[in-house]
Amino acid sequence: MIDLKALRENPDLFITGAEQKGVDVDIPRLVELDAQIRALKAEQESLKAQQNKLAKEVGPQIGQLMGKMKSATGEEKSAIQAQVEQIKSAPAALKAQIQELDEKISAIEPDLTTIHLRIPQPADSDVPVGASADDNIELSTWAPNWWDKNKSFEANKGFKPRTHIELCTMHNLVDYPRGVKIAGSRSYILTGDGMRLHQAILRYAFDTMVNINGFKPMSVPVLVREEAMIGTAFFPGGKDQAYEVNETSRGGGQDMYLTGTGEVGLMGIHQDEILDEAELPLKMVTVSTCFRREAGAAGKDTAGLYRIHQFDKVEQVIIDVADEATSRKHHQSMMSFVQSLLQTLELPHRLLQCCTGDLGTKNADMIDIECWMPGRGDEDDAGTPAGDYGETHSASRLYDYQCRRLNMRYRQGGDAGKGPTTICHSLNNTVAASPRILIPLLEMHQNADGSVNIPSPLQPYMNGQSKIG
Repeated sequence: MIDLKALRENPDLFITGAEQKGVDVDIPRLVELDAQIRALKAEQESLKAQQNKLAKEVGPQIGQLMGKMKSATGEEKSAIQAQVEQIKSAPAALKAQIQELDEKISAIEPDLTTIHLRIPQPADSDVPVGASADDNIELSTWAPNWWDKNKSFEANKGFKPRTHIELCTMHNLVDYPRGVKIAGSRSYILTGDGMRLHQAILRYAFDTMVNINGFKPMSVPVLVREEAMIGTAFFPGGKDQAYEVNETSRGGGQDMYLTGTGEVGLMGIHQDEILDEAELPLKMVTVSTCFRREAGAAGKDTAGLYRIHQFDKVEQVIIDVADEATSRKHHQSMMSFVQSLLQTLELPHRLLQCCTGDLGTKNADMIDIECWMPGRGDEDDAGTPAGDYGETHSASRLYDYQCRRLNMRYRQGGDAGKGPTTICHSLNNTVAASPRILIPLLEMHQNADGSVNIPSPLQPYMNGQSKIG
């Protein structure tokens, strides 16, 4: 959520920001509604001041008039009585006017809130302007010394690659038909070594973040209230991608939603709280099951493990002070954690600077990390894919956008609860999302006979097993 004060001071910044992100939102209308509410509240405050003044003056005034009434007669007494009644009725009249203004404000606020929640965070000035993911810019690439990104898979390894779908079938790693039978399209069942490899990468990623990078391990709810989805800015814009549990129609108190990332739960932990500056930064990591409808997604990605409805993800979140330079440093460090992890797994990957049109509503900046997947890309006449990068991670810098919606603050200086409070900054990044990460693991480490080498960091999590098949 953007700061209304900042919007009043520079509405063009947010109008341009929305245009660059392709978000259709009526910011001039919000400015108009905001001005109306501020005028009504100013009038209300003036009436409340009069009300307070009257509260102090009514008693003495009525006392004086009642004293005069004792010696008054006839018309004079009637006049005094009328004056007393007028004084007594004045507070009630002011109260009615204040109530009427309350009703006017209440009638405007829903429209203002609807627009306010939809205004995106403007992209940082160093983010390239673009319309979609097609305009993203490659920042860097990495590959192990046995892989030349300028050569085909066959030229690198001496044989044509099998896709992860073929490898999974060969080694009974995934049961698609029974998954679909149970849960419908884009469902699957990991079996045998497929499930073991899935658990190994999640555990390795989680342990790395906790034991090496110093993040605090946390569990989080994956079934949450709508407030949590709004507070983390996944709603209202992404509501069509979430699974809804309609409890109100069954007599429950409120509807609930399945989260698409552990970020929602981690960020919700300190909603409506004031943290001490000395506690910051908060560095948290969780592993959770995630759910996404993938509404509207179609094409080749619907086959296999790339775009599915349910998966598990290790997610990292940092909450810290309101300082852009500090947030930028955290952003770099979060990406370095992931890059180091991928390097230990010997997975070729690249960093991709997302353009304004691919940032999403809440991000000031986002860097995608994509792994090379030999089974993706265009196929030749023999049906052999050329290979292509596929997104496996996204690192986001949000500044105070989420924390403002969540009302998450910190007290500067830790002055025994007396220092000023400021909205926190937040960042998040995937550490590992599986089974998607299994695609490059299987395809890049396959051998000519179809067996798959298990990277050495994962072998302890698979009881020392070094190969599948």
